[in-house]
Amino acid sequence: MIASILPTYSRAPLTFVSGEGSWLTEADGRRFLDLGAGIAVNALGHANPELVDALTTQAQSVWHLSNLYNIPAQQKLADALVDKTFADTVFFTNSGTEACELAVKMARKYWFDKGQPERTDIITFSGSFHGRSSAGIAAAGSEKMTKGFGPLLPGFVHLEFGDLMGLTDALGDTTAAVMIEPVQGEGGIRPVPDADLKAMRELCDANGALLIFDEVQCGMGRTGKLFAHEWAGVTPDIMMVAKGIGGGFPLGAVLATEEAASGMTAGTHGSTYGGNPLACAVGAKVMEIIADDAFLAEVNRKAGLLRQKLEGLVSSHPDVFESVRGSGLMLGLKCKAVNTDVVQAGYAQGVLTVPAADNVIRLLPPLNITDEDITVAVELLDAAAAQM
Repeated sequence: MIASILPTYSRAPLTFVSGEGSWLTEADGRRFLDLGAGIAVNALGHANPELVDALTTQAQSVWHLSNLYNIPAQQKLADALVDKTFADTVFFTNSGTEACELAVKMARKYWFDKGQPERTDIITFSGSFHGRSSAGIAAAGSEKMTKGFGPLLPGFVHLEFGDLMGLTDALGDTTAAVMIEPVQGEGGIRPVPDADLKAMRELCDANGALLIFDEVQCGMGRTGKLFAHEWAGVTPDIMMVAKGIGGGFPLGAVLATEEAASGMTAGTHGSTYGGNPLACAVGAKVMEIIADDAFLAEVNRKAGLLRQKLEGLVSSHPDVFESVRGSGLMLGLKCKAVNTDVVQAGYAQGVLTVPAADNVIRLLPPLNITDEDITVAVELLDAAAAQM
């Protein structure tokens, strides 16, 4: 007999009933140090008092307004994003998947309005993850994502991760855009080298194609910059954002230049809940905190501390771990042991990590994790490795 919740998840036998900062409490009273943060969602930890205050203050005023009307909290967040990024305009969604859908539509509509409707192809890369909608799985293209869900949405060209020569050859008269995560999350914490991002920008400019960055997981301060592409000194034409932008409240966004968004006129796209007052009130507070230079400096300092300790962990357990990789507080431990076994061993010690492709476990702690919790985190991981 099927469960009342559709059984699409393989859930750990854990039931968390409360959280504070970087810690979660299980129903039986056990405490767990959360190095997953809801997969990079709880960027400011659990039950953050400033976010709780922003949410409850807005909830006492108005919860939902249709996008038929002006929404002050939405305008405030949009202005903050435009002020701090390359973007001229923002559309709010409820998730990264919805952001992907709009990014695809925006790129294709751009070329349709330019009188080149044949430019529909979007080039993506192996190991990518762009959500689980029809467009998202077609963009990723892997058998794991697409098997059984055909016919797939056409118009995606798949290249191997890091194949700049292949990109040069693939760009052509039917190319609408190139879409890439500056740091792959699901793909195993694989940063795209800065030189590659710069080369992609140059290749897109030469061809006229739009460049789309998917910063759903690597954005919002996760790498020590507000957005990961800033390290390379390049900007996209369109960017997908979600996860950390809401600090735990469902929120996503598509940021774009005025030129890239030129095809998206009144009636071309919409959302019932996207940009609702509750989400945007929380998102505006998240932006206020994370976009601060002093906060980002602390993220970088803590990232250095965590990475140094993780390098020591790898050296101490060469039969379990192979290497550390990633950027900022988006780190991965490449495992020699089976990564899911390492995750399970962590559960036994009271630490939460997230598996990824390429036999990696992801470490995506709250950006405001304390130095003390960083020390405890590595001690717990050390105990888990010793147990194995």
